[in-house]
Amino acid sequence: MTTTFTMINDGAELSESEQLTQQSVDAMEDFEVVEEQSVDYSQLDKNGFVNLLENQLAIAKNENAKPGDFKRVDEVLKEAKVFFDQIKKSEREEALQRFVAENDSEDGFEFKPDDLTQRFETLYRQIKDIKNHYFQDLEKSKDKNFALKTQLLQRLRELVDADEVNTKNPGTSWQEFKKIQDEWKAAGNIASPHNSTLWATYHALIDRYYSNRNIYFELKELDRKKNLQLKAELVEKVEAIAENLKEKSLGKAALEEANSLFEEYKHIGPGPKAEQELLWQRMKTALDSLYDARRAQSEEQKQVLAQNYEVKSKIYETLVPYTSFNSNSINEWNDKTKEVVALQEQWVSAKGQMLREEGRELSKKFWATLKTFFHNKGEFFRQLEAKREQNLKLKTELCEAVEAILATGEDNSSNTDKVIALQKQWKQIGQVPEKFKDSIFDRFKKACDAYFDRKRAKNSEVEKEFVENLAKKQAICAKIEAGAKPGEANLNDLNAFKSEWSSVGFVPKKDMQGINKRYIDAVNSYVSAIGKLSTKEKEQVILENEVAMATDGESIRSLQRKEGDIRRKMTQIENDLTIWQNNIEFFGRSKNGEKVRAEFEKKIIVAQKQLADLKHQLKILREAL
Repeated sequence: MTTTFTMINDGAELSESEQLTQQSVDAMEDFEVVEEQSVDYSQLDKNGFVNLLENQLAIAKNENAKPGDFKRVDEVLKEAKVFFDQIKKSEREEALQRFVAENDSEDGFEFKPDDLTQRFETLYRQIKDIKNHYFQDLEKSKDKNFALKTQLLQRLRELVDADEVNTKNPGTSWQEFKKIQDEWKAAGNIASPHNSTLWATYHALIDRYYSNRNIYFELKELDRKKNLQLKAELVEKVEAIAENLKEKSLGKAALEEANSLFEEYKHIGPGPKAEQELLWQRMKTALDSLYDARRAQSEEQKQVLAQNYEVKSKIYETLVPYTSFNSNSINEWNDKTKEVVALQEQWVSAKGQMLREEGRELSKKFWATLKTFFHNKGEFFRQLEAKREQNLKLKTELCEAVEAILATGEDNSSNTDKVIALQKQWKQIGQVPEKFKDSIFDRFKKACDAYFDRKRAKNSEVEKEFVENLAKKQAICAKIEAGAKPGEANLNDLNAFKSEWSSVGFVPKKDMQGINKRYIDAVNSYVSAIGKLSTKEKEQVILENEVAMATDGESIRSLQRKEGDIRRKMTQIENDLTIWQNNIEFFGRSKNGEKVRAEFEKKIIVAQKQLADLKHQLKILREAL
C-alpha cells in the first residue's frame, strides 16, 4: 500500500540543528551494524549447534524481542547452517566411503540423519517461522502506524489552525496538544521513505503551535528544559560507553545499548535551541567514536578472516589436482583416498571464519571438488563391478561347459583335452564380484573333480595292468644286471633281453622314468661286459639302445639333452683345434720348439678322432629325433 501526503510548511521551517538531527536520524536508521562473531562455529560439534539454536529460539520467543534481536538471531542461523551442513556432508561422505569399502558399490546406499541433525533442522525451521511472522506483523504494524501518524498530523494541523483563530479555551487546546504528542510518541516506527517527511511535518506543526501560543511560552520553555534534561542524561550515558572504549574493546552489547539510547533520544521533544545544538554535537561525537571503533575492529577482524581464507585456499589448491586422478588399481585409489581425506581433515581442523562472500564461495568450490574426486572413484568401482559381472558370466559359461561334458558320461582323450583347456581359460579370466567368488569357484571345481574322479575310477583296471608290467620289467632288469659279467655277456642274449623288454606294455607313469633309467643302466653295464666289442662299438650299441628307448616324452627330452652335450663338446674341440693349428708354427721357431710341436700334433690327432666319434653319435641321435 502506498500513501502520499503533503508536508505542512505554513511558513515554519526546521532549524539548522533540527535539520542536522533529522539527517543523522535517517543515516542512523540506514546504518548496518556489523555484528561481531562471539562464537567460533568451527569449534562446535552437532550437540553444540543444537544448544546454540535452542538459545536462539528462546531469544526469538521472548515477548520483548526487538527487530535487532531477530536480525542477530538470523545471522547466527546463517552462519551455523553453513558449518552444520559441512558436518553433515562430512558424515555422509564418510558413511558413503565405508559403504563402498564394504560393498564395492554405491548402489543401495542410504544416509539417514541422526536425532541431533533432525533436532537442528526442526529448531532452524521453527526459528525461521517465528522470525518471518514477527517481521510480517512488524510490516503490518508499520502500515498501521503510518496511518495513525497521518491522522495525528491531521488532528495537530486542525488544532494549530483552530488555535490561531480561537484562544478562548487554551486549557483544552493544551491538553489536546499534549495528548497528540503522547500518542505520537507511543506510535511505533513506520516504513521508509515516509519517516523523515512525517517527522519534518510534525516538528513544523509543533513549532507553529508554540510560536502562535505566546500564552504558553513559559510552558513551552519549561517543557523544552525538561526535554533538554532528559536528552542530557542520555548523552552522558552514550559518552560513558564511548569512554569505556579506552579500557576494552567495543562489544555488541555496548553498541546495542548506545543505539537504544539514541532511539530514546530521538523520541524526546525539542529543547532550547542553543543547548539542544550543543547536546546533539556531543551525542554525534560520542556515536562517531563508537562507530569509528567498530569499523577499526571490523578491519582487524577482516585481516584475521583474510588469513584464514589464505590457509584454506592452499588446502583447496592442493585438493584440485586429485579431480584428474585416474588409475586401474584399487590400491592406488585407496591410497589417494587417504590423502584426500587427510586434506578434508585439514580443512575441518583449520579454525576460524573467513570473509563471508569469498569464504562461502571457497567452501562451495572445496566441497564440490571433494565430491568430484569421490564421484570419479565411485565411477571406477562401478566400471570394475561391471567387469567383474562380465567375468562372472564367462566363468558361469565355463561351468556349464564342464557340466555338459560331464553329462555325456564320456571321458575320452578329446573330452579330457577340452576340460583341461577350460581350466586354462578359467585362470585367464579375472575376478568376479566378491559375493560370488567362492560359490562360482566351488561349482567349477566340483564339475572338474567329478570328471577326473570318474576318469580315474574307469582307468583303475588299466592301472592294475601297468603295475603288473612294471613287475615284469623289473624282473627283466634284474636278469640283465645278473648276466652283466665278463665272459658270460654276449650280443645274442642282449638282443633277447631287448625283445622281451619290447614285448611288455606300459607301466605307471610315476614309475616310467625310474624303470627306463634302470633298464638303460643295466644294458650299458651288460654291453661293457661283452669282451669281443671295441670301445667304439660298445658306445654305438649303448647309444642305439638309448635311441630305441626314446618312445616317450621323458626319453626324448633325455636324448635332446644328450644332443646338446655332444654339440658343446664338438664346439670346444673345434675351438681347441683352431688354436693349436694356428699357433703350431710358433712353437717351431722357439727353443725346444720341435718337441713341443710334436706334443701338440699328437693332441690334434686325438682331438680329430674324438670329433669324428662325436659327429657319428650326433648323426644317430638326429635320426632318432
